[in-house]
Amino acid sequence: MDIIISNSSGKPIYEQITTQIKNKIITGELRPGDALPSMRVLAKELRISVITTKRAYADLEQDGFIETAPGKGSFVAQKNTEFIREENYRQIQDLLEQAIDLSKSCGLTLSELTELITLLYKGDS
Repeated sequence: MDIIISNSSGKPIYEQITTQIKNKIITGELRPGDALPSMRVLAKELRISVITTKRAYADLEQDGFIETAPGKGSFVAQKNTEFIREENYRQIQDLLEQAIDLSKSCGLTLSELTELITLLYKGDS
């Protein structure tokens, strides 16, 4: 599994793992029922502590993204479409808040920002 850990990131390593696996599930790269690497294997691949991968998997399970079967491993949970939609909505809101802050700092008006979003949303059509 391709997970990139950044030591210069302000986020803890377990949170970086959690975020990247959530994104893979949300985008469909990981599908319901797909097996995740064992905590030990992932820790070895990333050269981190098993405790760190255990924390990431525990958070993913608590959030409903994965299910763990003792002796069998961890698997992507069956998608709860409403939950995935809510997670996407939250990510969009976070990104829009960043865009709004940047727009305000450079003097872009609400109507200019709205026009830009409309153009981007509609694309070239």
